[in-house]
Amino acid sequence: MEALYEYGDAEERRAVLHALGHLDTREHEVAAAARRLLADALRTNDTRLVAAAAASAAQALLDDHSWRQTVLKCLFVGVPLRLVAGVDERADTELARMCADFARERERAGRAVPADVHRVLDRLPGTTGPDRPHRPDPRS
Repeated sequence: MEALYEYGDAEERRAVLHALGHLDTREHEVAAAARRLLADALRTNDTRLVAAAAASAAQALLDDHSWRQTVLKCLFVGVPLRLVAGVDERADTELARMCADFARERERAGRAVPADVHRVLDRLPGTTGPDRPHRPDPRS
């Protein structure tokens, strides 16, 4: 699995990432390898690899901090949050805070805020403080 990912082209890497959720990750070495491959894919700027890693059922192997970083990476590179495994179940107040901070930072820099950020913020209303990021007008 690791060799196929390491030496594979983008399509083979995506296939490995999609297959991670089907492995028996109760075995420590398999789970550790899956985490390494997810981390590697999430360090790239190839949105196809980021999306495959984010959608993998192996996301369940990640601790909360690493999983939240997956969500932020998706927001940053434009991968839809609907693809992130566990986004509705695992979203928590810390992720909402991180998403609100991300959105406010983008607003202050004059950059567009991905509408997807509201998938998390709307799920956890009142958790982001009074300086809630602007929700874009869907008509514009």
